[in-house]
Amino acid sequence: MTDKKMVLMALATIRAETAGFVPLSEFKSKYNTSPSGPPYNLYDFRKDLGNNAKGDGDRFKGRGFIQLTGRFNYQKYGKAIGLGDELANNPDRANEPAIAAKILAKFLKDKERAIKEALLDGSFATARRLVNGGRHGLQEFIAAYQIGETLLA
Repeated sequence: MTDKKMVLMALATIRAETAGFVPLSEFKSKYNTSPSGPPYNLYDFRKDLGNNAKGDGDRFKGRGFIQLTGRFNYQKYGKAIGLGDELANNPDRANEPAIAAKILAKFLKDKERAIKEALLDGSFATARRLVNGGRHGLQEFIAAYQIGETLLA
């Protein structure tokens, strides 16, 4: 990743997702855990995440710099960065800084064209949604991106 916009995208994504530039696990919230259920149970059996069992939500909760979520993504990106099934078998490895960085780079590379188009259109919300699936952390993302742009000008 040497393109200025993609480097800024990576740094702003890390800022929005982890704040302290340290890979971390997703926190419990109303979006991933039902009021009386076990942690991350709202992710269990989610076909869009590839989760197919009770407990998959907790096992494949968000981790790393991009909050990689779901059995499908752990399998896909584990293979993509040369770990084979290791990441799916040991999901906590997504929080290892070197692995989290490789996942981030591959994830952004997979969406590079759409991200660049969004950034060229000035649509930070679209660029953010391509990584996060929503608008969580959008203001932090925008601020970090714009600070980086100013510093690199």
